[in-house]
Amino acid sequence: MTNRLDRRDFLARSARILGAGTVIGTGGFALAGCGRPDPARYNDTDRALLAGHAGLERERSGQGPFGRHVYRGYRGLAELPWFELDAQGILKLVDDSVPDSIDFHAHLGMSLLFEPNLDLTAPTARVRHLLDCDGEEPGCELDLDLYINGNFTEENLDELPHTTLTQGLWGNDIVRTHTIPNLLAEMDAMRVTQSVLLPIVFDLPFGDKLEQNWLEGVAASDSGDRFIVGTSAHPEEDDPIERLEAAAARGARIVKMHPTVQGFYPDDPKAMEVYEAAERLGLTIFFHGGRAGIEPEGRQRYAMPRHYEAAFSTFKNLRFVIGHGGARDGEAMLDLAVRYENAWLGVHGQGITHLDKMIRRTGGEGLLFGTDWPFYHLAATLAKVLIVTDGPDRAEIRHAILRGNAERLLG
Repeated sequence: MTNRLDRRDFLARSARILGAGTVIGTGGFALAGCGRPDPARYNDTDRALLAGHAGLERERSGQGPFGRHVYRGYRGLAELPWFELDAQGILKLVDDSVPDSIDFHAHLGMSLLFEPNLDLTAPTARVRHLLDCDGEEPGCELDLDLYINGNFTEENLDELPHTTLTQGLWGNDIVRTHTIPNLLAEMDAMRVTQSVLLPIVFDLPFGDKLEQNWLEGVAASDSGDRFIVGTSAHPEEDDPIERLEAAAARGARIVKMHPTVQGFYPDDPKAMEVYEAAERLGLTIFFHGGRAGIEPEGRQRYAMPRHYEAAFSTFKNLRFVIGHGGARDGEAMLDLAVRYENAWLGVHGQGITHLDKMIRRTGGEGLLFGTDWPFYHLAATLAKVLIVTDGPDRAEIRHAILRGNAERLLG
């Protein structure tokens, strides 16, 4: 039976990539929304909290228990005792006492819509991270006490929509570096043994096959022992439950859901049906958690921490991961993670002072190392974990964050 797509539906779905205000990754592929939401969903207090976050964080930077940690680019992290630059200028983890890690939050290159050629098995001279702190010499000022997006200029962030758009139409040289060999090389340099790859379903009219493309790339590169390819579900797609069942049958364990990208409230009834199926299938939901501050304002409404709580409280046998530790809503998301045992926290993006707070409030339980590659170098997150766990009293917590908790969650 042919599934016919009318013109209005085609334009609406395509606009998720091609419309104005498009951003990807930490901000999300998303259109700016229309109209003002119900104040219970998003209000002036919510807006003010986000608006003040970056300035307050920068004002307090360096005043926490670890002092000032500012470096020139990702390569500048070689100043820390755990890293060195090799003869080719490649940053490497050289301290054998650091446990090998599992990266619970990574992606490959995304070729969507018209699917321009993207060879996921091809190495390139270097990775051009989407937020590239090594793109010039010296590198950008990298303050490890800021939420990671705070290290990039408006010009840097404004380039993301163009990168997204051109890759959806004819391809570009940046995304062509987000390949399996390039990720493996960075993993080897940082002693990351496995990465969990998180595709996203955009519910596009065509060219929406990230999971399939990544699975094929991993198979073609014979790297299945290094990658755990997750799946995704969109509450508005035709049959998300069927998608989850098929993915579970092939061995998927993690389901990526991104409220600001996919445009849904986490407590929407259709989303709750997805969680019910995930619980039945023994899967784990990985949420993009909280507002990053660079997504279109019309999409920020979906990621308020209070909208996630119904999922945690209703499906107590279903494990949820809050990606980015809740991003710039980290305080409220940490409260939720402490309240609900089934809510885990990814640590990617958070500054060292807040990461220390996450450890103190959880004892390291349920904290997961993740990097959001290829948006950033793997070392950007690894360095933060090493700083806040430096000392014999946190050796077990370091191991738990870098791999122990992931091993437990993956079973």
